[in-house]
Amino acid sequence: MQMGRFTIVRRALMLALKPLSDNKAFFFFMYLLGCVCAWATLPDVKGARLYEHLYAELFVDVYVLCVLLAFLPRRVMVWVRGFVYALLYASSLADVYCFVKFQCTLTPSMLMLMGETNAREAGEFLRSCVSADVIMSEVGWVLLVMLLHVLSAMRLRFPHFVPRRWREYAHRRVRRLVRLSRPALPVLSLCVMGALVACVTTSWHNKRATARLFSGRTIGEVEHTLTEKKHAVLYLPVWRLAFSVYANGLAARQIDRLVAVTDKVRVDSCSYRSPNIVVIIGESYNRHHSSQYGYVMPTTPRQKRLERQGRLVRYTDVVSSWNLTSFVFKHLFSLYTVGDKGEWCDYPLFPTVFRKAGYHVTFVTNQFLPKAKEAVYDFSGGFFLNNPKLSASQFDARNATLHAYDEELLQDYASLGGLQADNNLVIFHLIGQHVSYRQRYPKDRKRFTADDYVQLKPHLNARERGILADYDNAVLYNDSVVAEIVGLFEHEDAIVIYVPDHGEECFEGDMHFFCRMHSAKIDARLAHAEFDVPFWIWCSRKYIRRRPEVFRQIVNARGRRYMTDALPHMLLWLGGISCPYYNDRRNILSPDYDEQRPRLLKATTDYDSL
Repeated sequence: MQMGRFTIVRRALMLALKPLSDNKAFFFFMYLLGCVCAWATLPDVKGARLYEHLYAELFVDVYVLCVLLAFLPRRVMVWVRGFVYALLYASSLADVYCFVKFQCTLTPSMLMLMGETNAREAGEFLRSCVSADVIMSEVGWVLLVMLLHVLSAMRLRFPHFVPRRWREYAHRRVRRLVRLSRPALPVLSLCVMGALVACVTTSWHNKRATARLFSGRTIGEVEHTLTEKKHAVLYLPVWRLAFSVYANGLAARQIDRLVAVTDKVRVDSCSYRSPNIVVIIGESYNRHHSSQYGYVMPTTPRQKRLERQGRLVRYTDVVSSWNLTSFVFKHLFSLYTVGDKGEWCDYPLFPTVFRKAGYHVTFVTNQFLPKAKEAVYDFSGGFFLNNPKLSASQFDARNATLHAYDEELLQDYASLGGLQADNNLVIFHLIGQHVSYRQRYPKDRKRFTADDYVQLKPHLNARERGILADYDNAVLYNDSVVAEIVGLFEHEDAIVIYVPDHGEECFEGDMHFFCRMHSAKIDARLAHAEFDVPFWIWCSRKYIRRRPEVFRQIVNARGRRYMTDALPHMLLWLGGISCPYYNDRRNILSPDYDEQRPRLLKATTDYDSL
């Protein structure tokens, strides 16, 4: 009886080894492949580290695959295993190749670009993959694993390739090793089970976070999940590929809804109240770092000068709807406002309505152009601008190049021909003060240094004061770019609106923090830093002379409470566009403007109740 129990226990323990013994080569080479990919895609920068639970989580993933294969009938298992090999090797090669070529592993944007590649471009890509420089790069390590795997499989399938004397020697050694290790198999099995439990425990938080990432209903939800501190780490190429497919699928759903709405856009009439409307969209601009709004450092001298001239009207109580660029852009471009029925993608995009009304629409951006090395945040913010059909419905002209500094956008605008028709809508999208701040202004435009903040921010250390100086230098440079754009329309019949996407933390109060706290609870301090934005409207002399009543309305509205998600409704009114989507209660210049509408930050927190 006791012997029978021992046999049952021994057999139960041996079950832990069965998936590995049935798939020895699979486990060995797939585990090796995962390690090689992690090492090959480690950035060559100071402080770069491998994912801390790489080896433990990789053990769990490969072991689970072995278990699944072990449950299959042998004939089926051979084919499934071959498919898994093809998938893992192909995704690994693509991932490491992208890292070598673009300094970035697989991303949703990269997959989207691949989907838009034609046959000729695909052929050129494949030829570049087999070039000597690629083979000698990190890609070569993946190819080496593949070669070893192929040679190993050939040795097993075609044993006559190996000299008979070597085969016999190897077989004797293997038989002896099996005979000696048989009594130790239960112990080995127990070790495997212990290692599996330890590895599952170690990697469980990442598996749970990965499941949450793949449960997002929209690309916005997915993006917001990635802003959390303990978000999922997609440490394997196949995980990154799966996420890219998933993100593109989510984006495609919203694109389909936008296309359906776009096809039904109707404009009843258009008076062209403003023949030339210019919208400048800034980036990461904390209103309280603008000397135009009382900041002690002289960061906006040119805008202050324009205001003193009497044609720039500064609005004093404006907030952004979100502190994430992609969310803000969806609200800025869609005629949806927070609190409306449905989602942003159920409403038309305002450039589409302007084109339908007869305006020539130009879009000049320094951020949202499709590129391989693009984070999910840029993908989420730009997919509806870069989709070929939606782009064609919105824009007559747009630039095709990103630049180090925003002033180069003026050259792009000039190359597109400037004002092209009697009625024009021009949209400039700056990269503004987007982190890293030091990269947002030319070195010869540096004015503020860390020493300038010793008295202003005594609690900050030298490094933090340096970052603060860089941010203020970026604000000052942005001031010069904005003034140059305004100067382009000085002699035109034009109106210019300036609005950033959101605010930015930069060591506000006693905080030792910069950028944004995406997942933190919104309190008054956070709203003050990350949602308060500058907002102003400038009019040329010609515009004011011809439309004094419009300028009067602009001046009278400067103290009203406002949230920037309603901007498209003001733009439609300025264009004199009559259509079913316009809401007079959302137009800040209208006598019927609803100033009591709750300003819900992130659609949850009432700004005015904080």
